[in-house]
Amino acid sequence: MPAVRNVCVILNERSGDHSEGDRRARISALLDEAGIESKIAVPSGDEDLVAFARKSLEQSGAEMLVAAGGDGTIAAVAAASHDAGVPMGVIPQGTFNYFARGLEIPEDMEGAIEVLATGRLHDMPLGEVNGEVFLNNTSLGVYPLILQRRESIYERWGRSRLAAYWSVILALTGFRRPLKLRLTLDGREERLRTPLAFVAKSAYQLERFNLDGADEIRDGHFALFTAKGERSIDLVRTALKLAGGSAQNGSDFDLQIARDITIHTGRKHTLVARDGEKTLMKTPIRIRLRDAPLQVMVPGTQPEQ
Repeated sequence: MPAVRNVCVILNERSGDHSEGDRRARISALLDEAGIESKIAVPSGDEDLVAFARKSLEQSGAEMLVAAGGDGTIAAVAAASHDAGVPMGVIPQGTFNYFARGLEIPEDMEGAIEVLATGRLHDMPLGEVNGEVFLNNTSLGVYPLILQRRESIYERWGRSRLAAYWSVILALTGFRRPLKLRLTLDGREERLRTPLAFVAKSAYQLERFNLDGADEIRDGHFALFTAKGERSIDLVRTALKLAGGSAQNGSDFDLQIARDITIHTGRKHTLVARDGEKTLMKTPIRIRLRDAPLQVMVPGTQPEQ
């Protein structure tokens, strides 16, 4: 008997590359083979994805929401699932799939749907920035600008990890305005000037880049990284070190650990990145965990996230 009998799948057809053909038909067929009834809902490009997922769940009467897309899509579906009090499943369709990889969910469709049919529910703490859910990271400064550059490169050359890395280099070489921040970290205040404030919640992502802070994340904290260099060449050098797993705390960036983070930018609004998506948010920016976890379907072996 399958672990879940009826699901509503939110399919972002723009996620990942488009070499797989008709993903909707393939997902439907695989779910049917696994003995799982499904309704597959595909949002249009201009719809609010959280609201669309909520409405689709209500109309379907399903017992689980399933995200078929990249980490941005998964974060939106996670928010809708959490609000509705139903568990979430994942069919990874993105470029990097950090959330799924951190939970040991297979990146191929067949493997991911097998997890839906035979897996177990795992309690996953949810991060939020100004009330909006994020799963892997949220950031201010140069990274949201990287996402803007990435979109234009994807439109021209298609989605790939190589295109994503190239967008990093192009954005960093054109960055000119470091942030002047006032931080409150678990009640302790400090001021700093930095081109990037990056808050990590994924232990897997930190370990992937050989960075400290994974154990603290598993203990319910966030890892706040702030870049030290302000010149474009310094940022490019740090990015290359990160890609090679050799970036060092203290020389390339500073690392601080906290459960509750508030960031004042001195502006009324600031551009914030969340799991590969960008949003203009009203300041100050507050980052914390939601009070209750989200249940996510994972393979039978309990992952350490």
